[in-house]
Amino acid sequence: MVNNIFSAIPENLEAEVFEQLLAGDGVTIERIISKGHQSPETGWYDQDANEWVMVLKGKAVLLFEDGSRVTMAEGDFVNIQAHTRHKVEWTAPDVDTIWLAVHY
Repeated sequence: MVNNIFSAIPENLEAEVFEQLLAGDGVTIERIISKGHQSPETGWYDQDANEWVMVLKGKAVLLFEDGSRVTMAEGDFVNIQAHTRHKVEWTAPDVDTIWLAVHY
């Protein structure tokens, strides 16, 4: 069955959307949809698995615990090693930011 990463985007994006697309054999692939969302002021993502993440549409800024920032535009991707503490500092407020995340 064919699906499209850009289909079925909710109109109401009061909360960030996380959708698991595939999981198995130690890999999970998800679509994340943000629109002006950011991580809470306190707390960090600290994941047991590596995460490869790409911005398919929109713009975002990732902040790492060491103070470094990565500005991402359409087509940009990063590989975040397990237990590298990070958060989403900013996503574009005027367009949907669509991420593709692979946890492995």
